[in-house]
Amino acid sequence: MFSPRATPSSGRRQPSRVPGRKSLAGTPSGLLFSPRRTSLAARSTPTRANHANAESVHYDVQTFGSSLPVKVMEALTMAEADDIISVKVDESGWAWMVCGKLLIIWKICQTVVAKLCVCKELQLAPSEYEYTADLVTISSPGPLETAPVQSISVLTVGAEGRARYWASLAHEGNHTEADLELGDLCNFVVAVRGGSFVVSSCRNHLLRVSTDPSGRLGFRALQQGQGVLSGIGRRVSSLFGIHSVSFPRCLSGCAGCLYSLTSSKVCRWEVGDSSEQQTLSWESRCSLDENIADAIWGSESNYEEMKEGVNVSYLDMKLSPSGLVVLAAAWHSQDIPCIAYFCLVTLQDVGASVSDHVVVEVTKHTTPFQALRTTRLVVPYPGATAFLYTQELVFACSTGTVRGGPPDERISFSAPGDGVRGGGCCGNLPIFFSQTNGLVAVVARQAVSILPETMEDSLCSSLAAAPETPNRTEAVAHEDKTKMLKDAFLRFCRSDLIGSQVLVDELFPAEGAGEGEEGAELDEVVTRIDLDLVDDYPASDPRWAESVPEESGGFPLTSLIILHQLEDKMKAHTCFMDFLLQVGLLQRLGQVTLRGGPMATRLLLCEHAEKLQAAMVLKTQHGKHGELVNAAVSGALRKNGAAVPPSLTPADVFFREVSQISLVFECLLEEEERRLKENPVASVQWAETVLTVNNILKVKNNDILKLNDNIMKVYNKINIKVNNLSSGGVREVITRQHEVVLRSVYPQADSELRGALCEQLVGLLDLYLGGYVAQLASLQLRTGGRPAAAQQERYNALELEYGQRRSELIAPLLDLGQYQWVAALSEKFCDFDMLVQMCEQTDNQSRLQHYMTKFSDQNFADFVFRWYMEKGKRGKLLSQPSAHHPQLASFLQSHQHLSWLSSSSCPQAHETLSSQATGETRYFSKKKTLLALSKLTALASDMDQTQLSRHLEDIVEQERFLLHQETLPEQLLEDKNLDRQTMPLLTPHGLITLYISEDNRISNEDDFKKALDLLEYINEVEVAVDIETLKREIFARALKKDEGVEQSFCVSSPGVSLQAYLPDVKELLDSEQLAAFNSKPYFEYVLRVNYEHYLQSQI
Repeated sequence: MFSPRATPSSGRRQPSRVPGRKSLAGTPSGLLFSPRRTSLAARSTPTRANHANAESVHYDVQTFGSSLPVKVMEALTMAEADDIISVKVDESGWAWMVCGKLLIIWKICQTVVAKLCVCKELQLAPSEYEYTADLVTISSPGPLETAPVQSISVLTVGAEGRARYWASLAHEGNHTEADLELGDLCNFVVAVRGGSFVVSSCRNHLLRVSTDPSGRLGFRALQQGQGVLSGIGRRVSSLFGIHSVSFPRCLSGCAGCLYSLTSSKVCRWEVGDSSEQQTLSWESRCSLDENIADAIWGSESNYEEMKEGVNVSYLDMKLSPSGLVVLAAAWHSQDIPCIAYFCLVTLQDVGASVSDHVVVEVTKHTTPFQALRTTRLVVPYPGATAFLYTQELVFACSTGTVRGGPPDERISFSAPGDGVRGGGCCGNLPIFFSQTNGLVAVVARQAVSILPETMEDSLCSSLAAAPETPNRTEAVAHEDKTKMLKDAFLRFCRSDLIGSQVLVDELFPAEGAGEGEEGAELDEVVTRIDLDLVDDYPASDPRWAESVPEESGGFPLTSLIILHQLEDKMKAHTCFMDFLLQVGLLQRLGQVTLRGGPMATRLLLCEHAEKLQAAMVLKTQHGKHGELVNAAVSGALRKNGAAVPPSLTPADVFFREVSQISLVFECLLEEEERRLKENPVASVQWAETVLTVNNILKVKNNDILKLNDNIMKVYNKINIKVNNLSSGGVREVITRQHEVVLRSVYPQADSELRGALCEQLVGLLDLYLGGYVAQLASLQLRTGGRPAAAQQERYNALELEYGQRRSELIAPLLDLGQYQWVAALSEKFCDFDMLVQMCEQTDNQSRLQHYMTKFSDQNFADFVFRWYMEKGKRGKLLSQPSAHHPQLASFLQSHQHLSWLSSSSCPQAHETLSSQATGETRYFSKKKTLLALSKLTALASDMDQTQLSRHLEDIVEQERFLLHQETLPEQLLEDKNLDRQTMPLLTPHGLITLYISEDNRISNEDDFKKALDLLEYINEVEVAVDIETLKREIFARALKKDEGVEQSFCVSSPGVSLQAYLPDVKELLDSEQLAAFNSKPYFEYVLRVNYEHYLQSQI
């Protein structure tokens, strides 16, 4: 649990200082470091001087960056002896110095020439207290590394709470001020998301400060969890801003967390653009004090008595890849003199709490109790080494999280006129501001590699034949480029950043980067090296002596334990990815051809990391479930056609070639299915097989998703987006296991086993769907690579696929009645259809109303209303509680045929229904229903009698027209394949055509009378129809149908003005329909006689 104690038998003994050399080994000048010159006298302007008084053995103190800006040097020269000088170095490459009432901010130029470096001088607000660099911070909407000076804002806060804000560093004279109500002295200011800031006081009062659109400063208390103020000490030891828990190099403006360390607690906030939520409040004192005391004094014979007098103070905290590194000091109250012993405590932040695994590393640094408060901490990447510093010294030591590394060492800055005025990290190096030398970097003299120590020598041997660095005009063979890039990688691992960068620039110059054959070659070389890493041979294992090919990749492992080999491979892969990022190659990678198609090279590198993680998980499970895993491993080797030498086991061969790890999970499911068929259902083996496979898949995929989350954070921060982080058939394997569990196992399992299976299956589905969510988020954030239209098309297709898979996987659980798991998954992944179905099946309307409120911001209520519409349950719209009536009204307004339901009164409903009925031209039954409802609402309204009569007459007239369609003969409807409930609304002309057509075989005088009645609607509806022509056609068809003119006219005429009906007799006789009768002389005679008779009868 704890690292070995770094102290002798008695932790109180003060370690002696190791004598060192006076001279320092020089390093080549270049991008970061420059040669040193002679130091000047105390309190003079800083020069690029050698740290002549350093007694370091294992570390060099080297000048960092170019010469200091002139304004910085002038301020130091003009400063009085009692002026407090405070400097802070930010990871983004910006630095600022507070000297009296003067603030100077500059960009650290990582070249020897500093002519173009930005440097701005600002005036601090008046204050009775001295300013420090901790009371200053900068922010930008984008990454600070590349942000133009115009977009950088600055906030300073005096100890009394007087804030001064510059919206743009380019305009030093334009600022605004405000008084913050801290209630105590301010001690820290940090930048967070959304262009805002967090300010803390000595009593841990936290305020979030932001600007409104007019540029004025506003503030509010930071949101805190229950009881967060209880137990908090007077002094906030450290408060630092926007961080990603698993990525050590932080960029301003990226998503992350805010941590605070007090004298008794570690707290964390998840920070959004405008809000924050406290997600951790961990009591450090009750958890760590005894562990620290035990690490220092635990070997004392009277420890039980002594520990009552032990005091612990927490001084600083930094984030590293290994976790939160806390600087603590402990002392015994009865010691004379009272000496403080410094410890580094590494904590694992696991979400809602802190992991029980804590590493306590006791350093050899001690100081009198009175001076401990001035000690600060710097932890550069990768977090294996920490640097404690005061004004007089820098103490380098191990954090205890990895083995190896240089010994602890004290580097003095106590020469006359010198002193450390501040520090930080930049370019993965610890940077300090020396009074006489300016910015300096403390670099390990031995250049200890960050690679696993067992890989270092073998890598060097593989490069023995590497060619000299070529000139830009010389062509380099592909194999040589691979070796030379390995050489650059090795230099990077040994902290030779300059040599590594120069070699990379020579091999792959930035001109024309990523174009043509050179771009493709870069992808091939990078892929080859990373594949060599993940598929490396353990050459030092004597059992592999005859199996290691001569052309091995050059990274042979010397560990004999498979799990350790995999861990070393993962560390080497991580170092390689960081190397590609730091030297600028990661952003230039394109694509390679894999599995018969193109694949982004960055995605392939991520896939290698996933497979390494999966291999480590499987190897861990190998010890627990050896028989099952061995069977799957053997099956995978058979499918690959891999031979197993007599001296090796199948596991040795399989876990060596990590790139083929995916196949084993298919074989695992095949072995599971085989055992399910062979073992009886009632046997223990039958159930254990499924539970074991579920557990293996869950652990494996959970670890892979965590790994992908870390990778995505790295890529997002450098504006690189990848489309997918789900390799190795993860989704296919889970889908197949889902089918096996629910179809083959669940029906035959008892209630206890069913519960366990469902719990495991839901865990797998949670990982499965979570992968889709992360992938969609990646596509949504994508800013480059493909055109926006193609990106949106890809996003839409993936979102559709996600919705389909989600329903397909959750629906079987609903069918099985596993409502609690359906609710858990559907709520988390917003499957509204499943939630509504579940509530309907269980008739749980209160739960449905709860979801309407819970998901109101996602329009869940609209989804429910639309679901009722699609399922034909429109009546349920009328039974909604009053709380959702506004949402229902809004929904109904967008559905015209139902909008009348949202009307607040009968007259309003009548008007809506009447308007809809008038506008309905498609469906007969719908128009008839709307007219009936309109009449009912009119009768139920309180409108006056005159108005009511007018509305009713209009409705009756429309109903009279519909009656003509409603009374169409049944035989005619059947011949025309029309149904009264679904037939379309016919026009007057259409109805006339049906009534008088030959298809109306049973037509009589009533049908022709209706056709004539319909003529009055022609003027209103079908103005383009020639009424006279239509009238002649009706009479002609009637005459042709009856051949007995007298009877037809006698029935059709009573009570009707013949002038309105009868066409001109001559035109009627000339019509085409009566052409057959023109040859009969008596026909014209009878027709004219009837005309004369009927017209005379109307007089």
